[in-house]
Amino acid sequence: MRWVHWGGGFILSSLILGYLHPPLIWLVISAQGVTAFSLKKSFLIATASKTGVISPNKTVGLLPQNTENKEPIDINKCTKDEMVYDLGLSIIYANDIEMLRHEGYMLTDIDELVDIVGIPESIVRQIEPLIVFRYYEEQDLSWRRLNSFSVEQLVEYDIDRSYAEKIVTERNNKGTYQSLLDVRKRTGI
Repeated sequence: MRWVHWGGGFILSSLILGYLHPPLIWLVISAQGVTAFSLKKSFLIATASKTGVISPNKTVGLLPQNTENKEPIDINKCTKDEMVYDLGLSIIYANDIEMLRHEGYMLTDIDELVDIVGIPESIVRQIEPLIVFRYYEEQDLSWRRLNSFSVEQLVEYDIDRSYAEKIVTERNNKGTYQSLLDVRKRTGI
């Protein structure tokens, strides 16, 4: 909120100086520009959780300062709050990771955060020491079966025949699916 107070102070100063001594208004405008650039980083970091957007070089300000004694965060089991507040990820990335996990996908490597989730590599490299990838037994029915089942097998699992044909055709044309999100994007189902 301090940027709001600074901005209000500069506007008030501009009005007063513009009325009393017009040439001094350039001094206030220059000071306002310098202050704006010095407060830019704290403003971006403070508003990142609201907008879901943050520049990769601003993420460092969101990371915990003392990470030496902290237990690494299991990316496959952590909460959305841990992703946002402890790792400094935007809510958009946290939502995507949560959706992938909900759909049965288990992240196994740091590069999957870049390739599948779409997190910029510079951010992933900053949080790499803070996360671990633990393996958990997956349920018998997994989206991964979409990469191997035939149309008939998919229909046996109560998938509409037209959807099953679309899934198999897309898989045969463009390769295996990386996640259920990938299935949705490629098939439109």
